[in-house]
This record gives sequence, C-alpha cells and structure tokens, in this order.
Amino acid sequence: MKEYLVVDGYNIIFSWPDFEKMKKNNLDHARARLLDILVNYAAISGESVLVVFDAHLVRNNTEHSEVAGKNVEVIFTQEGETADSVIERLVGDLSGRGNNVYVATSDGAEQSLIFGLGAYRLTPRELLDRVKRARKESERHYRSTPPGEAYLENRLVDEVRKALEDWRRKKS
Repeated sequence: MKEYLVVDGYNIIFSWPDFEKMKKNNLDHARARLLDILVNYAAISGESVLVVFDAHLVRNNTEHSEVAGKNVEVIFTQEGETADSVIERLVGDLSGRGNNVYVATSDGAEQSLIFGLGAYRLTPRELLDRVKRARKESERHYRSTPPGEAYLENRLVDEVRKALEDWRRKKS
C-alpha cells in the first residue's frame, strides 16, 4: 500500500504565512517555492505528492501535468475545471486502489467530500507541521555523524591503524 499526499496548491499558498509577500508580488515564484518545499518533503517522507493548481480562469488551458521531482507531480487543471474536481477524481482513483491518501486543503466542503471517498484530510497548518518535522528529522539525521567520522580509518582500532600505516609506508 502506497501513501499519497494530494495538495491543493493555491489553497496552501494562500494559507501559509511564508507566502504572504510572494502571493501578492509574484504568484509564479510562490508556486515554484511551494514545489521546492514539497519536493524536499517527498524525498524525506517517501510519499508520492500530487500538487493541483487551478487553471480554470486561464483561457484555452488544457489539463496537463509535469514532474517536479522524484515522487512529485504537478497538475494544472483545464479551463473551467477547479482544483477541487481534479482532487476528487484523484482521491477516488487512488483510494479505490487501496492506497492511503491524504489531502491538504482548508476548504471545508472539500474536506467533507474527501472523507467520503476514503481519504484523510490535512489542514494547511498540519501540512506545514509535517514539512517542518521532516526537515528537522533530516537535519538531525545528517548532523548525527560528522563527515570525518564516516571514514573507515577513523573507526579502526589504534593497533590496526598503525599496522596499516606501517605497511603503506613500506610499499612506497
């Protein structure tokens, strides 16, 4: 059974305080930053992440998807279609195949609907907490072993290290 995280992209951008200035000045930058955060999260968590962005107000837009990184797919809706409708379709398909599906959105109606489809909901705040926990866990893991300690020579018993060093010097 695989775990999926489906994210209502603009809903998260307009909910997280980190995007306050970006969403007013440059929505493209906010989208790119959110994807960067979620690519890192997916790499740490191992979840498959699907990020859905509304394009229903963009004329002549057809639904399309892009790969943003390992385990991260970005879906742009077609003209006249909302992110909610795509999310509902994805949740129905993924949970119908026995997968665990989490949906990150603050939309109350959407949350109720996804429960009925067998998915779990995450509020934007809960998603932010997950992202922060994953980042801290990653930092703790990578800081636990200083790079120099990873070398074999630093883990050898002194007698063995001395014997190998003597042997190396005799060969040259």
